[in-house]
Amino acid sequence: MSVLSADSGTAAAAGESPDTGAPADTGERHRLTALTGLAALSLDAMASVAYGPEAIVLVLAAAGGFGLGFTLPVTLAIAGLLAVLVASYRQVIAAFPNGGGSYAVAKTHLGRRTSLVAAASLVLDYVLNVAVAVTAGVAALTSAFPGLYAERLPLCLGVLVLITAVNLRGIVESAKAFIVPTAVFVISILVLIAAGLFRDSPVSTATADGHASVVADNATTVGALLLLKAFASGCSALTGVEAIANAVPSFRSPRARRAQHAEVALGAILGVMLIGLAVLISRFGLQPVEGVTVLAQLADASLGHNWAFYVIQFATMLLLALSANTSFGGLPVLLKLLARDNYLPHVFALKADRQVHRHGVLTLAAVSAALLLFSRGDTNTLVPLFAIGVFVGFTIAQTGMVLHWRQVRGPRWRGKAVLNGLGGLLTGVSAIVVTATKFHDGAWLIVIALPLLVAAFEAVQRAYAGIGDRLGIGRVPEAPHRTRSLVIVPVSGLSNLTSEALNAAVSLGDEVRAVTVTHLEPEDREAATALHRDWELWNPGVELVELKSEHRTVGRPVAAYVRKIYDYHPGTRVTVLIPEVEPPRLWQRLLQNQRGAVVAHAVRRDTPAVICRLRFRLPGRALN
Repeated sequence: MSVLSADSGTAAAAGESPDTGAPADTGERHRLTALTGLAALSLDAMASVAYGPEAIVLVLAAAGGFGLGFTLPVTLAIAGLLAVLVASYRQVIAAFPNGGGSYAVAKTHLGRRTSLVAAASLVLDYVLNVAVAVTAGVAALTSAFPGLYAERLPLCLGVLVLITAVNLRGIVESAKAFIVPTAVFVISILVLIAAGLFRDSPVSTATADGHASVVADNATTVGALLLLKAFASGCSALTGVEAIANAVPSFRSPRARRAQHAEVALGAILGVMLIGLAVLISRFGLQPVEGVTVLAQLADASLGHNWAFYVIQFATMLLLALSANTSFGGLPVLLKLLARDNYLPHVFALKADRQVHRHGVLTLAAVSAALLLFSRGDTNTLVPLFAIGVFVGFTIAQTGMVLHWRQVRGPRWRGKAVLNGLGGLLTGVSAIVVTATKFHDGAWLIVIALPLLVAAFEAVQRAYAGIGDRLGIGRVPEAPHRTRSLVIVPVSGLSNLTSEALNAAVSLGDEVRAVTVTHLEPEDREAATALHRDWELWNPGVELVELKSEHRTVGRPVAAYVRKIYDYHPGTRVTVLIPEVEPPRLWQRLLQNQRGAVVAHAVRRDTPAVICRLRFRLPGRALN
């Protein structure tokens, strides 16, 4: 194995395929450009304009029309935080081009435990993003077609299956599939903003007519706590900003530069949309009403209640549902890094042919499906849990980058450190505010889940450390030496399968014994007698040992025989070679009696013997 690994590594270093010596396929065509990266990894942030401004307005509505006047200042504060985060994550991308975002930063500069907190917070946020995005998208659909409300859970699961299937084909395929809906949504929102800026009053209020207002009456003051709560609620629009930094390896070379371009484009587009919508809310004096989204009212006011209104509604619905793709692009890369560091099963580090971390994608889909079943497809059940984890990750990343610049001390390092320090301060305060204001609404679950997830990471790492210690990984083992070897082959009759098994056995060991389990019933005794007669006629040069059993079992008698060998010959290396038929078609495997699995389980459980399962493949025409 070590020779093969060394040869493969040499071929890879030379840029050749280890199998053929041909130029290696580096998989660049299955990676992202800046444009496709924007489509694949920014849907979460882009779609947040559908609920970020609304979250601000709903909080400020508690202070009446006077409170709604603070919509633009609060949005400008969030846009300022967005600008700081984008600038900071550009630096994270340059300093940590292998991806991982806050986890990679914390691992290098803040220690193991802090890095696991960052990883756990991102994992929770990514999973919740999928569930919230899918339920929000389906909620938009059921708002347009109320008759589908009772079917929202099956619709949520159907959307999740669709997104998962697309991502299993590769991140580039998902980007190509989602780039058109993203472009339609962004262009629609920008047209809405541009049209609204030329209006002195709403073109139409048909959408809100007949719906009850949720604005409080007779309020003339706005307290600092209310403004903080509005800021915290609006910060949900910033989720997804970190996704590009987490998935830098998914970009084409030069990876860091392309990822930085995508990050800046995301910040610019999102900032323009958030500020533009806030300006229109103030310009039209919009007031939130029950059953109608703020974005729908703005579309009505700017463009009228016509086909353009429905284009925006359907584009919003589609992008909300597809914004779950951000998690499918970012989380599998993070899981790969955790697996590489022994904090998750190593299977999460494996890639399929299309540069897909298949196990990460499927695990994310399974956990998200469980959340959808738990919430029954209700967005309001999940929203209070949302966005806390990402702000914890923001704060850890910015704090770590301050230490990074102090160590590197490159050109203008002080300015970069100040920028990251400001970002860490703002996001830290935001994390505290978001947690405090949403604690009783369900945020306490995140406070409990985050340390539990960290504990799970550490448990996996301890398990790998124990396995590595017992295997002597990192130490030079003793030189190989021969010991007496015995191969035991369970048989039940004579066939080509028996012949192939004995051929393999005599090639593996110094001594070979065939064993057959017999029972007390008359028909079993007759079969055993016939087997012994045929064995003597065949005369393969291998002893046939009969194992009598009072019970109709095959695994325990074989395991008991192996234990006796170890008792009488403790230095013997015993291998149990179990021959099994492998039919050409999958459904035909259900016809097998599964005795091989039973024997393997019993021997593995009760003895230290080596298990070898020999698959005898039948030709495709055999069972036609």
